[in-house]
Amino acid sequence: MADLRHCPTCGDFFNYTGIREVCAKCAGNEEAMYEEVYRFLRRRENRAATIERIVEVTGVTETLLHKWVRKGRLQPALFPNLGYPCDNCGKLTTKGKLCEGCVDELKSGLRQFEAAQEFREAIQKSESGTYLADRKEDE
Repeated sequence: MADLRHCPTCGDFFNYTGIREVCAKCAGNEEAMYEEVYRFLRRRENRAATIERIVEVTGVTETLLHKWVRKGRLQPALFPNLGYPCDNCGKLTTKGKLCEGCVDELKSGLRQFEAAQEFREAIQKSESGTYLADRKEDE
């Protein structure tokens, strides 16, 4: 089922089918830019080019480069200086939504939370056990 939407690039209306995020005209322009970037990167001397260098030489936007890397069209395994911003801190990453630093920080926070929760549960168990023991002695 198609949905009528505004193209985020040019503002024209287009039928959104879930495949493309932009209208057909802008999709064609993006594909032409992708071909230019890919030709540039395929040359041996350009494979390690930074995002800034690619933007300077080809005229493509950083946003489009990030989109292509995120979707897997440009693979960081082949072009090591490519990536897209981490959703949390903005540092370049090549997989997922978060960079390694943010993932490690999140895991550390979860481990601390789980340890604190286990500690609270252990205290509650020991307090309830002590309470029952005290109560039996009084009887």
